[in-house]
Parts: sequence; structure tokens; C-alpha cells
Amino acid sequence: MHSKLFQHNKSEEFRQPASSGRPETSSAKSLMDIGTRRIFNEDHDLFRQNVRRFFQEEVVPYHKEWEKAGQVSREVWEKAGEQGLLGVMTAEEHGGIGGDLFSAAVTWEEQMYCNCTGPGFALHSDIVMPYIVNYGSKEQIKHFIPKMTAGKCIAAIAMTEPGAGSDLQGVRTYAKKDGSDWILNGNKVFITNGWMADLVVVVTVTNREAKTAAHGISLFLVEEGMKGFHKGRKLEKIGLKAQDTAELFFEDVRLPADALLGELNKGFYYLMNELPQERLLIADMAIASCEFMFEETRNYVMQRKAFGKTVAHLQVFIVILLVNIFRIFHTVQHKLAELKTEICVVRAFLDSCLQLHAEKSLDPATASMAKYWASDLQNRVATQCLQLHGGWGYMWEYPIAKAFVDSRVQPIYGGTNEIMKELIARTIVSQK
Repeated sequence: MHSKLFQHNKSEEFRQPASSGRPETSSAKSLMDIGTRRIFNEDHDLFRQNVRRFFQEEVVPYHKEWEKAGQVSREVWEKAGEQGLLGVMTAEEHGGIGGDLFSAAVTWEEQMYCNCTGPGFALHSDIVMPYIVNYGSKEQIKHFIPKMTAGKCIAAIAMTEPGAGSDLQGVRTYAKKDGSDWILNGNKVFITNGWMADLVVVVTVTNREAKTAAHGISLFLVEEGMKGFHKGRKLEKIGLKAQDTAELFFEDVRLPADALLGELNKGFYYLMNELPQERLLIADMAIASCEFMFEETRNYVMQRKAFGKTVAHLQVFIVILLVNIFRIFHTVQHKLAELKTEICVVRAFLDSCLQLHAEKSLDPATASMAKYWASDLQNRVATQCLQLHGGWGYMWEYPIAKAFVDSRVQPIYGGTNEIMKELIARTIVSQK
């Protein structure tokens, strides 16, 4: 076993989720309580305790420093590898940890619960690694996966280009055959883990004559140090300041035949297969961020005093003129009630999606629904929780300020929410 955190479960598979006796988030004392939600069991609880401890001890104390640097340290990647936080649901036979989807979800959620968005662990483990495991050769799996699980090889995936974002059929990066090799040219932008990446899965056109763009796309493995592969600047973003995001440039990069990932011209098919998991991951992290922001705000309003009362007990009214007759009276307590209800409703849907995906039954449209609704909710919750903090919410020293700016990218990456609606709509009007 690679994982210290998994040693308690070394000789047995994770038990099936308990069917009773576990409160849902709506009835738990805190939305971040350990021991809740039917999709988890006692093994997941123990794992969550250890993951929470890791983030509190190895990430939280250094995050401000990483925000200034625009990247995390390589040491935290290796420590995460030592503790079994990377490659959690990749099979042991391939060099991973051998846990289940729910264990991976624990790592996503705990990162959001500590409000530290710097480490790109989820993208590395649960977006990039599946491409290699599912479509790579035995040699590629053996060469890369153990190093990725150990945190010694940091991975990224390069889809987006200056002129091609959510529409992957607009990709212009091109690989041309040259004998048994390929010559790669093009550039990518907004690449998470891009600056620190040792390995990049690059989405590339390999057949410009294909009947549709989707039939001419392939994936290549490009490694740090290859001649012609250059990293641009670390991009300055309004949020996710500790997460290294970069431009990547490919200038006549010569790739050997074994750098091709999977079959030639099957890249778009692979992307469509893997994107539902990426969107589920974004959605689960979004709702976990909502849970964190709610608890942070509840704690704040219960302690903050105004006019001799805590903000939680201060009635705040909004006057709405409707033919100069009606007046609506709101309280902070009611706002918290609204927020908690919305979060718990979406959490129930997300847990259902996690369960479906664990059973390999999550369809792309449902994953798109989860990503679109949860990330939109994350932004609404961020706005309202910041408002409940008043002026202090606008101060960077308050966690809600960071959560507010970090939330804004969620409806954009992984396919914009407008594209998510388009994908959902197609299934509604389709005659098939």
C-alpha cells in the first residue's frame, strides 16, 4: 500500500455505504461534520479525519506564502503522495492507492473545507490520471502512474487555447507525422498545474482532413525538458492565487510514436468519456465550498455584535415598493435558513450523482446539471455570505473574501455553464 492513511483498510475492500444511522447534512450539527451522509461508512470517516489533519497541518499554514508565490511547494506534493492523497481511486495494480470514488470525494471536499485552493491535487489525480490508466499503454502506465501517486511527477491536461475554450472542436494545436515521430506546434492557455507540470496531456489535431473536427483529434504525452516545449508566464488571476496556471507553447516539439496516448484520432472520444467525472468533481468541490462558507458565516454572525446584539439576532429589513403598499421584512436568521436549505438540496443531488458515478451510471447530461447548478449556487452563496460579513467580508484577511473570488471561475472552467445548458438541452429535444 502506498498510503499511510489507508493502512487501516489494507487487506479489505471498502465496505458498502451504510444504509441507516448516518444523519444527512440537513440534520447534522455542522454541514462539515464527519460521520454524516449515507454514501459514506466508517472507513471513509477515518480517512476523512486523516485527510482533514493533513490539510490543516501541511497546507493551511503555508497557503498565504503560496498565494504570494503563485504556486504551492513541491514538498507538499510529495507529502501528499506519502500520505496517500494522490491517485486515491487508481487501482493498486497500476500504481495507485486502490480506494473508491467516495474516498476521492473526501479529498476534494476536505480541500474546500480548509478554503485552500492552491494544490491542484484533484486535477492531477482524478482528471489526468484516468486518461493514462484508461487509454495508456502498459509501458505508459508503469512509467508515469507510480511517480504521479508519489507526488514526484506533477501532471496537467492542456485543452484550452486562446481561440478554443469550451468548444474543443476549435482546437488548432497540430501534430504532423514525420517518419515514426510527430512534430507538435501550437499553444495552450489557462492550464492548471501548468507551471509546475512534469507531464502534460496535450489535446492536438492530427487529421485536418477528417469529416468533422472531432474525428481528427488525438492526445499526446509531453514531458518537461522536451526541446521546443516552453512554459509561459504564471497567469495572474483574481482568485485561486496559489494555484499555478500557465500558458504553454509547443514549437516543433518532436514526439516519439510512444508519446501518443491511446489510438490515433480517438482523442475527442476519450475527452467525452472523461469529462463527466471532471464536471462531477467541480460540482462536488463547489457544494463543499458552499458548506464551508455557510459555516464560516454562521460562526461570524453568531459572534459579531451590532447595536448591542449579535448580527444573527438583528433584524434587517428590505423595503420593496409595489404600488406603494407592500413592505417585506427579512432577518439574518431567515437568510441563513434559505442558504442552508439551498445547500442541502444540492448536496442531496450531488450525493446521488456520486453514487451513480460509483456505479458507472452517471450520464453526461446529469453531470452537466450538477456542474452548472452547484457552481452557480457556489457564487450565489459566496455573494450572500460576504454580504452578511458587511465591510469585513471585503477584507482579504477574512476567509469569505478568498472564497468569494475563488468561486468565480467555477462556472467557467470544465466547460462554461452556458455550454452545460446546451448539453442538457440537446437531451431534452433529441428525438433519439
